[in-house]
Amino acid sequence: MNFDLQELSGTFSVTDVVVAMALSFILSTLIGHVYRYTHRNVSYSQSYVQTLIIVGMVVALIMLVVGSNLARAFSLVGALSVIRFRNAIKETRDVGFVFLAMAIGMACGARFYTLAAVAAVVICVVVVVMFKFNWFALSVQRQVVKVQVPAGEDYTSAIRDVLIRYTTEFELVSTETIRGGALTEVFYTVRMKKGTEPGDLVAALQERTSGQRVTVLTGYDSTDL
Repeated sequence: MNFDLQELSGTFSVTDVVVAMALSFILSTLIGHVYRYTHRNVSYSQSYVQTLIIVGMVVALIMLVVGSNLARAFSLVGALSVIRFRNAIKETRDVGFVFLAMAIGMACGARFYTLAAVAAVVICVVVVVMFKFNWFALSVQRQVVKVQVPAGEDYTSAIRDVLIRYTTEFELVSTETIRGGALTEVFYTVRMKKGTEPGDLVAALQERTSGQRVTVLTGYDSTDL
């Protein structure tokens, strides 16, 4: 027995619905696993990955509803335009995964099953390859220098003289008072000169700041004296 669902958008069978929803779920789950595997920062969100799967399936459903009916398409655009998202996406690559899930959902809903499967696999492989081989990484290691100086005294020129001697470039990030205003803590980002050790920079800064605490933080370790 053949069941057909008659909609304004056209005719599609129960098999079409099941295949589109199942395939969009499988491929969106693959995208979610690739996102989790290639995620590097601490801002990982389980709800975001689950949302990728939901988005893929919902878009597939929308494509089934719309079909080739332009009136239905414009009606859905008007209905969806009232939705406002208040959560900011933390990383630009997260936007790419959202668009990928949407595109795969659209392909499944339009019943381009082969296109959806091949595109999802190829793009996921590209993402994994970029992650494995660390493509487009900028091999510039920067350090954070934290200097504490007595409040009420201007040590800016002394600190700058040391930074000019030991670094190729530096930038003031922030200045704040600590310990009830007794000390001023200054943060710089710097690039150390080749052959310069963090301990050398720390010692030189301490000579200029009356022996106050100086910290040099790098991407791999820290020197704290």
